[in-house]
Amino acid sequence: MTDTALQPHTQDIVVDEVFPHPPETIWKTLTSGTLMSRWIMAPTGFEPVEGNRFTFQTTPAGRWDGVIHCQVLEVRPHERFVYAWKGGHETNAGYGSRLDTIVTWTLSKVDSGTRLRLVHSGFITPRNDTAFKSMSQGWTKVLSQIGSVTDDES
Repeated sequence: MTDTALQPHTQDIVVDEVFPHPPETIWKTLTSGTLMSRWIMAPTGFEPVEGNRFTFQTTPAGRWDGVIHCQVLEVRPHERFVYAWKGGHETNAGYGSRLDTIVTWTLSKVDSGTRLRLVHSGFITPRNDTAFKSMSQGWTKVLSQIGSVTDDES
């Protein structure tokens, strides 16, 4: 067997939308803890600074306490924001299984405003299939909420 055959198969969630706002305005919505709480979940300890660790709290399951552990990996203001997204527990199957992924937000200026591209990468199949399915739907809703929050703040 080759090393490639031993690597787990992964899937990525990709959501792309254009908003009628400049990148600076979308950036503020993505990187303000107060605004984040309106479009995703309230973060604890969040600062948009590389290396910063923060958490989100969601519904616990099995031996998982529902805490999502994140760490800011990259900050390029008005262009790119990347953080690790880890949670779950090894003994859980389905919801709450071990998850070790990366969330990447890319902002691009376009004539009509800003193209916002989300890539949530690293879902291992079949272990993370439940998370992949539910979060695929969830991220689509989150992007529309980002639009609403940004509209309110503009």
